[in-house]
Amino acid sequence: MKKSLILIPFIVFALFTLNLTSCKKAVLFSKEALTFSKDTVLFDTVFTTVGSTTKRLLIYNKENKPVNISSVILEDGKNSPFRINLDGISGTVFKNVTIPAKDSLYLFVEVTLGENNINDPLIKEDRILFSTNGKEQHVQLAAWGQDAYFYNNDYVSGVWENDKPHVIYNVALVDSLESLIIQAGARVHLHKGAMLYVNSGELHIQGTYQDKVIFEGDRLEPFYKDVKGQYYGIYLNEALASTIDNAIIKNGTAGIHVYGNHPNNTGYTLTISNTEVANHSSYGIFNYSGGKVKGENLNIHNNGIYAYFLLEGGSHNFTHTQFLSYGAEGNHPAVALKNYFTRSDGYTYIGSIEEGEINNSIIYGNGEYQIGYDTLTNGGAVSIHYSYNSNLIRFKDEMSGPNFQNNIWNQSPKFESLGAKNYKIKVSSPCVNAGNSAFWVDRDIEGNSREFATPDIGAYEVE
Repeated sequence: MKKSLILIPFIVFALFTLNLTSCKKAVLFSKEALTFSKDTVLFDTVFTTVGSTTKRLLIYNKENKPVNISSVILEDGKNSPFRINLDGISGTVFKNVTIPAKDSLYLFVEVTLGENNINDPLIKEDRILFSTNGKEQHVQLAAWGQDAYFYNNDYVSGVWENDKPHVIYNVALVDSLESLIIQAGARVHLHKGAMLYVNSGELHIQGTYQDKVIFEGDRLEPFYKDVKGQYYGIYLNEALASTIDNAIIKNGTAGIHVYGNHPNNTGYTLTISNTEVANHSSYGIFNYSGGKVKGENLNIHNNGIYAYFLLEGGSHNFTHTQFLSYGAEGNHPAVALKNYFTRSDGYTYIGSIEEGEINNSIIYGNGEYQIGYDTLTNGGAVSIHYSYNSNLIRFKDEMSGPNFQNNIWNQSPKFESLGAKNYKIKVSSPCVNAGNSAFWVDRDIEGNSREFATPDIGAYEVE
C-alpha cells in the first residue's frame, strides 16, 4: 500500500509535466514568414576603399507567437564587400534566431568596395538569405562605387583632372612656391576635419559656368546633403595670388580661410568669382590678419556664423555679391568686420583695413543689423577704409555720408524661395535695375549677360 501511495502521485506528476511540455510545443513558434522594412538596402555612392555609412534593416515578426529563423546567411560570405551585424553580433551566418511575438530585430549593413581601376562607377550586389519554417526569403544588397584619387597628408601640385573624384584625408598641401590647378568639372571631397592647405603657394580653381568645381564632404549618402562641418575647408596661408572661378564650396567649417598675404604678392591674395559658398558651420569666407580678397558674382549663404568675416585687418573688394545670414546660429550679421584680435600670447594685434569696398551687392538676413563693425584705430596709427555703393542692405539705422552712396535700406530683396534656398531675385525685386554701371560685371553668376546701364543688384541678373 505504501508503494502505491508513493507511485500514484509520481505518475500523476509525470503525466502533468508531459502535458505541459506538449502544450508549450504547440504554441512556441509561429509558422508565418518574416516582414522587412525594405526589400533592398542601397548604398549610393561609395568611394572605393572607403567604408560606408551604416544602413539599418528591420526584421518584423507581426504574429502573436514568437518566430524562429533557422538561418540568416550573407550569400557571398567572406568574399562579400558587405558586412552585416545582427542583434549586436557580426558574422556571415547566424542560426536559430528568435524574434518574440509582435517584435522586431535590427540588422545593420556596411560596405567597402575595392578599387576597380576604371573611372566609371561600378555596382556590387549581394543578398541576405532568411530561412523560416521552410520558407526562403531574401533582401537585396546593392552599392554604387566610384574610384577616386586619394590624398592623406600629401604634398600636391600640378593639375587635378576631372576624370574621377579627388578625396582628401587630413591635409593635401600645396607647399611654398608650388602651384595646383583644378580643372573644370572636378569634384573634391574632404573627410572629417580635412583641408586643402596652400602654404605660400598658388591655387587656381578653373571651373566654367557649365562645369563647376565642387567641394564637399566625402559622405555622399542623402542624409549628409545639408550637414554642416563635414570638413574644414580651403586654407590659404600667406598664399601667392590665387584664383577661384565657377565653384561650389559647401558643407565645411570655414569654406575659405585666408590668412595673411605673401610678402612678394602686391595684389589680391584671392580673386574669387561666379562661386557659391554655402552651409558651413562657421564662416563662408574668413579673412584673417592681412588677407586681400576680391570677389565678383558670389552667393554666400546659410553659414553658421558669418557669410564674410574680416578679423585683425585685411582688405576686400566685393561686387555683385550676396552676403546672406540665413541659417546663422543666433542673431549674427551677414558681414562682420573686426580689425583687432587678442591672440593666445596675450597681445592684442590691430590691423588696417586698407580697402573695404562692397558694391552692387545684397547684405541681408533675418536680423535687423546685417553689418557688424568693431574697430580700433590705435590713436590714428591704423587706417579704416570702407565704402558701400548701390547695395541693398538690411540695417535698422540707415547710414548716410560719403561712404554710403545710393543704397537701398531695409527692403526685402524678394528672393524666389527662402525655403528652397533659391536666392535669385524676382522681377518685382527692388534690386532690379538698381545697380551702378561703374561697378558692372558683364555676366552674372550663371553666365547670363548683365545689363550695362542698369544692372541688377546681387549675383543674379533677372532675364
